[in-house]
Parts: sequence; C-alpha cells; structure tokens
Amino acid sequence: MDHERTQPQESEQGLFQGSSKMTFYFGLVSGIAAISFIGFMLTFSMLRTGGSVGSKNSNTGKVAGTTTNTVAPTNTAPTAAAPTAAPTVVDIPIRDDDYIRGGENAKVTLVEYSDFQCPFCEQVNPTTQRILDTYGDDVRLIYRHFPLTSLHPLAQKAAEASECAAEQGKFWEMHDKLFEMNAAGTLSIENFKSAAGGLGLNQSQFDGCLDSGKYQSKVQDDTTQGTQYGVQGTPATFVNGTLVSGAVPYEQFASVIDAELAK
Repeated sequence: MDHERTQPQESEQGLFQGSSKMTFYFGLVSGIAAISFIGFMLTFSMLRTGGSVGSKNSNTGKVAGTTTNTVAPTNTAPTAAAPTAAPTVVDIPIRDDDYIRGGENAKVTLVEYSDFQCPFCEQVNPTTQRILDTYGDDVRLIYRHFPLTSLHPLAQKAAEASECAAEQGKFWEMHDKLFEMNAAGTLSIENFKSAAGGLGLNQSQFDGCLDSGKYQSKVQDDTTQGTQYGVQGTPATFVNGTLVSGAVPYEQFASVIDAELAK
C-alpha cells in the first residue's frame, strides 16, 4: 500500500511542478509582450507629436520656406563709413619736346606713360584715339616713354625708333606703326627700319639714328620723371594730373574727363 500510495503522491507532485513551470513561462512571455507594447506606444506617440527618435543634436529636415538657424538681433548701431581720400593730383608741366595729339588749347590734357611692347598699352591705344575723336579740341594727348625693359627687351629700341622718326617729323606715324607691330607680334629692329622706309623717312638717317642710340638718354629721362610722378607700370595716364592706371574702358576715362570739363 505504501507503494500504491506513493504513486499518487509522485503523480500529484509532478503535476504541481509542471503547473509551476508553465505559469513561470507564461508570465515571462506576457511581461516581454507588455514591455514591447509600451515601447511601441511611446514611439508612436512621439512621432505623432512631431518628436524625433535619435540624438537631440541630430540634423533634421526643414520645410521649404523656413530656416533651422536663426540669428538673434543685436542692438549694435550702424557706423558711418570712413571718408574716402580724394585722388592725388600731380602737376605735370608740358615740355617743349612733348608730342601732342589733339587740341592745342584743350581743357583736358592726357599724359600717357607707355611702352610700345606692352600688350595693355596696345589695348588702350584705340581707347585714347576714341577719346580724341569724341572730344575733339577739348582733349589733347601727350605720349611719354616708360619702357619696362625687364619684361620687354625691344621696348627701349622701339621708343628710340619713335624718337628717330620724330626727328623727321613723323613721331605719331611711327607710334601707330609700332603698336600695329606689337599687335601682330612683329616687333624687331629690322622691322623698325622697314617701317621708316614705308613712312617715307630718309632711310640712312633713320638707321644711323637708331643704331647710334642717340635718344637712349631721352627715353630714360622720361622713365625717371614718370617714376617721380608715381608711375609704377604701363599704361599710366594722367587726366589733368589724376592718375588712371591700366587699360581701363573708355567709359572710365570719359567719367574723369567729363568731371574735368564740368569744372
């Protein structure tokens, strides 16, 4: 009997132990499910209210027409701009040996320091001619030498060639020829001499003048004087003493000239 009694006891004990395990597993699964559901609901709630999931400092998209960065207004009062210094006006006397194009008694004088091998001087040459055509006797142009020999090996002899032509009364004709050669890339001592022949100059006189370096010091004197006036490069054009540097457009020259004529 003891043995028969023992079987029911073992059976009851096994049933109790099995029921306890099932209860434990069921509770564990239910707890996990509940936690997952709560997490889902919190996430859903944040998305519904415009929140974001992730780092607070993460970048977010912006709606068109809005900005995510704002600048706080300041109480700084505006400050007045510093006054602009008036351009320096240089007194450049007209010399007896100057070469002048335009009105003899013009109200506006352009003194141009230039280099026959300088590409920018070649570019501004049509501009100065347009100025003379437009303003007539109100403007005159004076050409002076400023060869940049460190950059342009033929500039010095080209300047001397123009002086040798001037000796025979044809400075401006040689001036124009030299700039034509510059534009064509044909500057050479041989072509300087050929140009003199084409202009009807006495060939032997011109050739002897150019070969001798007769006007070397005159060209250098122009350069020294230009440096004293503040010239640092070419072209440098003084409009009634006000320096206009570079191959600037016609309109820029015109504004300075008009201001001078209005005085």
